[in-house]
Amino acid sequence: MQKKPSKDADAVPDGQDAPAFDCVLRAWHTHQRELRGFLVRRLGDRAAADDMLHDVFIRAMREGQGFCKLENPRAWLFRVARNAAIDRERLVRPTSQLHDRMRAPQLESEPVEKLQECLGRNLSRLSENDREVIRRCDLEGMRQADFAAETGLSLAATKSRLLRARARLRELLVSNCSVRFDDSGSVCCHRAPTSGRLGAFEPTTGN
Repeated sequence: MQKKPSKDADAVPDGQDAPAFDCVLRAWHTHQRELRGFLVRRLGDRAAADDMLHDVFIRAMREGQGFCKLENPRAWLFRVARNAAIDRERLVRPTSQLHDRMRAPQLESEPVEKLQECLGRNLSRLSENDREVIRRCDLEGMRQADFAAETGLSLAATKSRLLRARARLRELLVSNCSVRFDDSGSVCCHRAPTSGRLGAFEPTTGN
């Protein structure tokens, strides 16, 4: 897939990679519902669709800055989901698929929604300044230069504030959301909750 630098690439200081969730979370909020609907229709099984949706989310997070540079994040997400669905269909026998479709609906919350809820809770634990710079620059996509002009900060001060806010949020995610980041700032480990609570760390796998 053809890629091009993101419009905010020049706003990131040299030697600093923005955490993967900064870019992924914006795309995920935009496309999650549509993506889940596609998987539910394709698989005919809400539980399997939720599991696969979680895998797609983690796969996107593990792409790190590569995801931020995608020309069309939606197309990438749907391609990964479609390929995963095809692989599953090749492995699951028709009788097993029929059995899955007849199962009672799962009552547990979707794993990705659990993770997003945890992100929201921990974002609220940050200071007002930290929350604002992450919300405007990372979640809403405002350029750092525009944020600096709006708040009266220098661009250097804005960059420093955003980096500190991201670091504090990462610490909370590691402590409270069963998320780990590798040295590049990408998610490397996450275990979805199985009984209403976030579990221990497990390495994620990807192609």
